[in-house]
Formats: sequence, C-alpha cells, structure tokens
Amino acid sequence: MTKREIQIEDSWKTILLDEFEKDYFKKIKDFLKEEIHSGKTIYPPGKEIFNAFYKTPFDDVKIVIIGQDPYHGPGQAMGLSFSVPQGIKIPASLKRIYAEMKRDVAFDPPLHGDLSLWAEQGVFLLNAMLTVEKGNPGSHSKIGWQDFTDSVIKAISDNKENIVFMLWGNFAKNKKQLIDSNKHHILESAHPSPLAGNAFQGCAHFSKANKILKNLGQKEINWQL
Repeated sequence: MTKREIQIEDSWKTILLDEFEKDYFKKIKDFLKEEIHSGKTIYPPGKEIFNAFYKTPFDDVKIVIIGQDPYHGPGQAMGLSFSVPQGIKIPASLKRIYAEMKRDVAFDPPLHGDLSLWAEQGVFLLNAMLTVEKGNPGSHSKIGWQDFTDSVIKAISDNKENIVFMLWGNFAKNKKQLIDSNKHHILESAHPSPLAGNAFQGCAHFSKANKILKNLGQKEINWQL
C-alpha cells in the first residue's frame, strides 16, 4: 500500500497528512504487505481501501455513518460502510436499513446494495477498520486502523460544524467521545443487524438528518439509489 496506490481526495490528504507519517500507519502498511506476500486475501482490493475518502471529499462531508469492519466475503467489500457493489447479494443489515428508509422517507429499495450515490452527496461511509482478511471478520481490528479512523472522526469534529453523525450500535456509539456535541448533531440507535431484532426500525435517522440539513440551509440528501 504505497502512497501512489492510495486513492484519496486532495482535501483529505491535507487534513490527514500527519497521520500518514506516523509510526502506527507505517506499521499498518507493513502488516498488509506481509499478509499479501504470505498469500492471504485482503478485502477490499487495494485501490478501494480508501474509497470513502475518494468518493466524499473532506470539504463535502455532511453526514457520517460509522461501520465496524469491511465485509469479509468475496466481492463484497468496496471501501464504503454497509455498501456492496452492484451484482452482489444485499447483506442482511443493509436490507434492514432499506426497510427503515422505506418507512421513514418513502424510499424505494433497489435491487442492489451500492451506496455510492450517498457518498457522492456528502454521506461519509466510514468503517472503523479499513481492511479485513477473507473469511475472518474482525481480523484487522488490532493492527492500528482504529487509531487512524479515530483521528479521522476527530478531524471532522474539530475542523467542521453541524455534521450529522449516525451512530448505530454500541461500537459506533463508543465513538461519541471523539465528537464535539456542542457543534455537531449526534443520532443514536441500535445496529441494523438482525442480531438486534427490530430495534433499528423506527429510528427515522434519514428524515431527521435531512431536516437538520434543511434547517441549516443545506441541500438535503436524495436517499434514493
């Protein structure tokens, strides 16, 4: 994972320049190189590891949705939390997100799980871990990614105002300590995973987020995909 291979938009490069030079980040790169050299399959593909940072420039961020780590099945991970490429089966959590959106904002669920259109409108789809080993969920949770993504969340909090943070489940809620609640909007709910039952249903985060944006005089998100 060289700088040449990292696809990241320029405003993010400026904000995160110091992070890329820190020892922990160099250790992440060395770890991934060694894993690949040893024959292990890492998701997402190298050029999509920073896809969220490529699709949603720092200057354009309006909403942040925090996931945990990438999908670990073939072809699923694409560097955007909760999103899968077109042609890949829609994961269970995303199906429940779609169901809540249908209830909340008259969303017409598509036959795919590609959330790129959200990212292009300013919805920053961030996973706390940016890589995972094939078939081994959580396998890269201790290699340093959380140091990096915690710095990303804090950079958004420190350098922007009136961002809507959607925190789904206890893992995401634990990131609240990185966010200045006096200058940002924090929406919390259960995780959309089937393991949480129907607790995510009724959160109305999508209409609430658009109401906040509208009150700020900003363009609302067109959630339809």
